[in-house]
Amino acid sequence: MKTTPLALGIIFLAASVARAELRVPAFTAYIAPDPNGAKVSKEHGVSAWTKQGSNILWFGEFKTTGKVQASVAVKVPKGKSLNLLLSVGAEKKEATAHGAADEVLVPLGEFNIAAPGYVRFDLEPLDHSIAPVGEIIALVLDGAATQDAHFNLDARRNAASVHLFYPTPKDAAITGFYNEATAVEDPVASYYMACGFTRGYFGMQVNSPTERRIIFSIWDSGAGGNAKDRTSVAKEDQTQLLAKGEGVVASEFGNEGTGGHSHLVYDWKTGSKQRFFVIVKPDGTHTEYSGYWFHPEKNKWQLIASFRAPKDGKTLSGLYSFSENFGGSNGHLQRKALFGPQWIRLSDGKWKELTEASFSHDGTGKENRLDRFMGVEGDRFFLSNGGFVNGFTKYGEKFTRPATGTPPQIVLP
Repeated sequence: MKTTPLALGIIFLAASVARAELRVPAFTAYIAPDPNGAKVSKEHGVSAWTKQGSNILWFGEFKTTGKVQASVAVKVPKGKSLNLLLSVGAEKKEATAHGAADEVLVPLGEFNIAAPGYVRFDLEPLDHSIAPVGEIIALVLDGAATQDAHFNLDARRNAASVHLFYPTPKDAAITGFYNEATAVEDPVASYYMACGFTRGYFGMQVNSPTERRIIFSIWDSGAGGNAKDRTSVAKEDQTQLLAKGEGVVASEFGNEGTGGHSHLVYDWKTGSKQRFFVIVKPDGTHTEYSGYWFHPEKNKWQLIASFRAPKDGKTLSGLYSFSENFGGSNGHLQRKALFGPQWIRLSDGKWKELTEASFSHDGTGKENRLDRFMGVEGDRFFLSNGGFVNGFTKYGEKFTRPATGTPPQIVLP
């Protein structure tokens, strides 16, 4: 059978689509084991190695199995060279990048994508005796397996922020919100917020390898809803601190709106449930918000802080929880926490259990980072974000957890 020029063109086009080159910028990569072992920037990719053995990691989700040809775009000064080792699963390939005036593409060989899912590309500079020279600009992939492959191509390397929204009875006067949070995976730069509401939030944070905090914050009104600092927020719109607990630091916050901030430095433990309770007292056009946390060692409730919020006068609404990765350098690590049981206290003193929640995420979770999901484990909800682990939940999907039927027993100081 004779093949026409049109048919040849169609065959060529199909092959081109199947083998479309995929260029993944180095500014989307991660440095391991120390995130600060090299510099990552949009201008220079990966450069300025400060530590030997600083590997460069890319993660991509593959829908198609098969072969990929991998290369690395680099810039190396003339007269210098850079020895590289790329690992994909158990396969390892070496190559040398030689100095040139411009960017060069260094082929590292063919690798097999054996199964659909997330794949890790691990690039290791082999010049262990000295800090590597030059800049890594991009990982370049070609081959049939790249069809529909998904990588984050944005400079923001944070995992997506994920949320649980709890529906409450219409017109309910909610004066208290109780929730528990238990961290399962909690690397540095994790914030697990248990009790969120229209005016503020209350939860626990991993600030560094040696410091963890319990945090309670209330937003200002007026311009404070979107101001960067309080210089543009009128005094009458500013939240006022009324009281704080023992050891609590109180100040103000900015850059995400402004308001009153409080935190207690406390080394809360992975796998140990932390209990949070927010109560409100409307007073005319103001509302007093108080955050209480149960101290595990002291076995009693402790005030974190009380704030007087102007231009309010309402009870609690818009109840939610979230998991946030607030530092992008380790956005490749998984964060997971359990939330619940959730209870609300009504103005008549009665308790009501909340057993439904819907899932949402920030803009990063829309297209760039799809490793974000929620679910139910036992009688609690969970949120997972980051880690490039298989799991995906549609925005707005609803879940129901089993009811416990037992309201919390709370004795406040």
